[in-house]
Amino acid sequence: MPYSVTVRDHLMIAHSFAGETFGPAQRLHGATFVVDAGFGADELDEDGVVVDIGWASRAVAEITGSLSYRNLDEDPRFTGLNTTTERLCAFVADRLAEALAEQPAPVSGGVTSITVTLHESHIAWATYSRSL
Repeated sequence: MPYSVTVRDHLMIAHSFAGETFGPAQRLHGATFVVDAGFGADELDEDGVVVDIGWASRAVAEITGSLSYRNLDEDPRFTGLNTTTERLCAFVADRLAEALAEQPAPVSGGVTSITVTLHESHIAWATYSRSL
């Protein structure tokens, strides 16, 4: 995958974790993430792009908007799951893959992979990559 395009957004949530592993994070707490969504391709499309950046930005904003300012402990999409940074990366990537699959070729180009990174802070982040 020699080509990639990345767009950025942010996400503000509340959640808690189950399990002794998480120590004080077992209590309800807030988290703010910087979200980087990367789209990879082996080749550029006929217009010389990987993906339509405007569409990608809107798609990421729609997904982050569906999560922001919510307590994820109350979100039925995450029932019984710890909403770890890693799991949220996969959630965003999978929703992007679904949205991209519904788009015509001029938008989706030749995208072959999606990589999502959630930055918890300037010293910690997680990444999930998936092929299409």
